[in-house]
Amino acid sequence: MVATSLQERVLIQELSQSGMSDPQIARQMGLSVHTVRKWRRKGQAPGLKALVSQMGRPAQGFLSSFDPDIGATLRAWREAHPGWGAKTLEAELLRSQLFAGRCLPSRRAIAYWLNQEDFSRPYDKHQPLPQGAISLAQACHEEWEMDARGYEKVAGVGVVALINLNDVFSRVKLLSYPVWLGDTRVCRHASTEDYRLALRLAFVEWGLPDRLAVDHDSIFYDNTSKSPYPTGLHLWLLALDVELTFGRPGLPQDQAITERSHQTWDQQVLQGQAFASQQALWRQLEARKVFLNHWLPCASLGDQPPLVAHPEALLPRRIYRPEWEAQQMDLERVYAYLSQGRWFRKASNVGVLKLGQESYWLGRDWQRREVEITFAAEDQHMVFRAAGEEKRLPVKGLTVDKLMGEIGPLVQLNNFQLSLPFTWNEWRQIQSCRLLTGTT
Repeated sequence: MVATSLQERVLIQELSQSGMSDPQIARQMGLSVHTVRKWRRKGQAPGLKALVSQMGRPAQGFLSSFDPDIGATLRAWREAHPGWGAKTLEAELLRSQLFAGRCLPSRRAIAYWLNQEDFSRPYDKHQPLPQGAISLAQACHEEWEMDARGYEKVAGVGVVALINLNDVFSRVKLLSYPVWLGDTRVCRHASTEDYRLALRLAFVEWGLPDRLAVDHDSIFYDNTSKSPYPTGLHLWLLALDVELTFGRPGLPQDQAITERSHQTWDQQVLQGQAFASQQALWRQLEARKVFLNHWLPCASLGDQPPLVAHPEALLPRRIYRPEWEAQQMDLERVYAYLSQGRWFRKASNVGVLKLGQESYWLGRDWQRREVEITFAAEDQHMVFRAAGEEKRLPVKGLTVDKLMGEIGPLVQLNNFQLSLPFTWNEWRQIQSCRLLTGTT
């Protein structure tokens, strides 16, 4: 049989589809009828792949050298349990008595087989949040650390979590703020507004830092996506020109100063104590903060208290007042940061996708599509791209009032009164109002 090129095999298909018989094609191309018949039949399979000669042994698949019932069992398991991956399937094979003493495929072979059979799970594209190079703090209030201590039941108050803030350079304990989580059990978690209030309390006393170091808690970092969008707290800090930096996941030593302060606050204030109310606990924490900063020696400061070693920490780098906050915020900083980002989301069955806390409707023709999203700073639009198409929609949620949270409307009020008894959220609003009026 005469060897043929791919071009000749394609021509055989074209002539056959035009109505010519095998003998007619053979005479026109100078080939045997057997050669024409062979490639005409092969070409009936979809695509041109069937017309390409295969050298060597025919491909049998990644599990072809194992007993057929192993592949059949793996297929049945995978179809019944779509979440099982190569590691689980290998473990199931090893513990199954049906395959004891038999040659079994490795985890890698099973992974290749899953991919071959289109059983592999799709993985989201990774795109971390933009973050500049981090240098060691060289001055007071250049860098703060913030973290919430694990919740604890405090007699007379209920279940409480302390939000602790520390200055990295001077070791000054800036704040320990008690967040009420419930009476006898946890019925809520510290919210973005709780963290905003804690930060505002610290800003009023110590001024604005250059950057704030945090962990990957969901308040600071969107852990639900491989390409996280900045949280509301992150965007608020960006507008105030405070850079948010993230420690490495699972490494609390990246915020070592604050991790150690959790124990200090527990020993100094909480252990063995009872308080009449959450406000009484807050007053005791504030009073003890004076002792810790002015009197308690710190080993890393030559056995001097923080404010004795660094009295300059009493002077803020940048003054902050809640009533000035709207004027201090600059959305251009937010726009510049977002323009560096890239996010990947899958549209819903009706063409809607969520970015941060905002939903964008792209249209039904975008349903179930994998969408790449960027931000255009020049006109403040989100740019959505998928399958060669592009759509631009105005960005949502990027206003000064929105980023300020619940204090935004309070700034405009001359009088503020809530009915008794206060809920936790209402008590927090009262604290915000006291900040605005300069009372404690």
